[in-house]
Formats: sequence, structure tokens, C-alpha cells
Amino acid sequence: MANLPQVIRDAWEDRDGPVVLATVNKEGVPNAIYVGNLGIFEEDKFVVADNFFNKTRQNIHEGCKGALLFLDKKERSYQVKGSFEYHTNGEIYEQMKAINSPQLPGHAAAVLLVEEAYSGAERLC
Repeated sequence: MANLPQVIRDAWEDRDGPVVLATVNKEGVPNAIYVGNLGIFEEDKFVVADNFFNKTRQNIHEGCKGALLFLDKKERSYQVKGSFEYHTNGEIYEQMKAINSPQLPGHAAAVLLVEEAYSGAERLC
């Protein structure tokens, strides 16, 4: 796993608009969803609340890799890629519950473990 570059952390704090989470199933079919309840945890983890995942949850359980894509307020794009963990209890799960809207179910915390990070086409790590 790679430590998240500061430029990504700064862009995350300055993000604007929707955040997209992409996964792929075992047949190679991509799935992309908008996610709203998420944050950075530790040095290299994006924690996403699984409120209504279906195909995304299945893809994660099948061992897929994924990507998270977002824009900053200057409309520069950032992408992180990596593998997943899926937590239904414990510290990371509690972190997700703290950032999740209380009206939403928060079934689990999907954790994207950062292995690569990009600013546009430039690889940062």
C-alpha cells in the first residue's frame, strides 16, 4: 500500500461535486456508483459507507480492485486505485458510522486501500 500523497489529501479537503466509486465483477464488467458518505482513514485508506450497495458489495466480496474519482473546486481530477477490505464491526466500521448520515443504514465500511494515486494523468504514487 502507498501512503496517500499530500496533494491528494489537500484536493480531498477541497473536493467539489460527486465522488464516483468504481468496481469490476469477476467477468470484467465495470460498475460505477456515486458515493456520499466517505472519508480518509489513517495514511492510505478511503472509508466508504455501504448504505445501499448491491453490485458493488458483490464485486468487493469477489475480491475486485477498485477506483475512487473526484474533482476539486478548480475542476482538477484525482483518482485513487487499490484493493478493498469490508468491515461490519470494529474501529474502521465505527469510523464509518461517525461520518455516515444517521438516517442511513450504514451496513458496513468498504475500505479502499490506496495502491496508486493520480492527479489527472500524472501518477503520484
